[in-house]
Amino acid sequence: MNATARRAVAGPVSLLSESERRELFRRLKRANPAPTTELEYRTPFELLVAVILSAQATDRSVNRATAELFRIARTPEAMLALGLRGLKRHIKSIGLYNTKAANILKTSKVLADRYAGEVPRTREELEALPGVGRKTANVILNTAFGESTIAVDTHIFRVANRTGLAPGRHVREVEDRLMQAVPRPYRRHAHHWLILHGRYTCTARVPHCERCVIYDLCRYGDKVKK
Repeated sequence: MNATARRAVAGPVSLLSESERRELFRRLKRANPAPTTELEYRTPFELLVAVILSAQATDRSVNRATAELFRIARTPEAMLALGLRGLKRHIKSIGLYNTKAANILKTSKVLADRYAGEVPRTREELEALPGVGRKTANVILNTAFGESTIAVDTHIFRVANRTGLAPGRHVREVEDRLMQAVPRPYRRHAHHWLILHGRYTCTARVPHCERCVIYDLCRYGDKVKK
């Protein structure tokens, strides 16, 4: 771990004990043994496009847009053939679609020219693609390629801080702490367990504590009494 990473995880990594962390994920696994993304895709390239589109948009809205898009443009080459105007026509219902369309086409060209149309499997190569940052790279590495990465979005950031699992002031700090706090047997699916818990149970305005399977483990001071 380099000096930057050491500073990011200075202090207690988790407010929960090791046994509490194991119990937390044991319960999440029991409630959802095989969690996965709610984005609809068939190939790593389709997932990459969907994740780029999902920034500041719901998975449901992305799925509506890609249902037709992926019928006619399932590869980088087909996406390039569609062109900027054609791509925008399919994704104009999604926020920031102009920027996203430009990045998707730029990324498609890189994939076609450098990687024979395939999505690369390393973080460095993924993050070098237009429109792809650390969070998107983590999603692709985890969901498409089965690596034990965690992409910290607003849901995971909220859950990590509320529960005390991996409190932090910023996204990278929370990610680094989660990678230490999550017991190794649960790291492969931790990303999806936490994001789904934040999306449907530990919601932003009023958490649904009455149906929370980790209620007694949670350190959130304002949790609703059962």
